[in-house]
Amino acid sequence: MKGHYNDEQQRYYDLAEKGQTPDTMIVACCDSRSAPETIFGTKPGELFVVRNVANLVPPFFPDDEGQHGTSAALEFGILALKIKNIIVLGHGRCGGINAALNPLKEPLAPGDFIGKWLDMLKPAAKETNGIAGLDDKERQTYLEHLSVKNSIQNLRSFPYIMALEKTGDLNLHGAWFDIKTGELMILDNNNHNFQKIEY
Repeated sequence: MKGHYNDEQQRYYDLAEKGQTPDTMIVACCDSRSAPETIFGTKPGELFVVRNVANLVPPFFPDDEGQHGTSAALEFGILALKIKNIIVLGHGRCGGINAALNPLKEPLAPGDFIGKWLDMLKPAAKETNGIAGLDDKERQTYLEHLSVKNSIQNLRSFPYIMALEKTGDLNLHGAWFDIKTGELMILDNNNHNFQKIEY
């Protein structure tokens, strides 16, 4: 880290003095193999990143009980930092997606935080498992793609996101990264399919 810091010393100094002004937010998985800054080749301060299991965005649901980490990051990024783009970044071979398709018989721990979090994917996992003719790999990729689309739909349940998107002040995007091949695919907002891009 010291070598990296030395290489970017002026940038870090400026960020410390002037604060952050990223225009793009990424909702990504916490999988260590899928690092947004590396995938998109960005420098410190260029992306506002929130990571969680399976890169999920919950629907807008204000209450006094829950602790809404992803929703809090969205609120800060959009309303305080004035983010202009949100990218939901899925990835291949996602353990969270696999767990949604093939739930464990017993939770990893008594709180079952992972199981409760992945409940958001139950309808999509049921839809995916109901498709005939897919092998296990195809089924996994299908749900990884569908999950990105669902998270974008959930983003639109936040009133301020929907309002800013309507005025053109905020753009929502979907992407999917294959860890094994290094391929990056972007969700086409017109036909709702993922398309490989060259980079």
